Amino acid sequence: GAEDLAEKIQAGQIDFERCIATPDMMPLVGRLGRILGPRGLMPNPKLGTVTANVREAVEAAKGGQIQFRVEKAGIVHAGVGKASFPEEKLVANVKALVDAVNRAKPSGAKGTYLKRAHLSSTMGPGIRLEIASLVS
Repeated sequence: GAEDLAEKIQAGQIDFERCIATPDMMPLVGRLGRILGPRGLMPNPKLGTVTANVREAVEAAKGGQIQFRVEKAGIVHAGVGKASFPEEKLVANVKALVDAVNRAKPSGAKGTYLKRAHLSSTMGPGIRLEIASLVS
């Protein structure tokens, strides 16, 4: 059950990309925070990964839902694919991220919301993207 899974995670056996939990399981998941947190796997109600509707969360995750958090400085880091993806797929994923960021814009935000965008591989140099080409 859940206790066995928690023990596997504490032993460092993490074979999943997203962790979804119901609110009543958070006390158990909370104990795994030191392991899940640094990997960006900690369930969070703001991201929709702490929910009573697990089916919906799993379907969204499998449907390619992009998760991102904004740093205090207003910087967003998000994975949009792998270097092995075809170019069209990467372009579609970048545009989907830009759309999601623009939809998340607070109603009180004034001026240019998205100022700069860069794309890079994990350890590669960043390439500046033209914002106008990203906004559909």
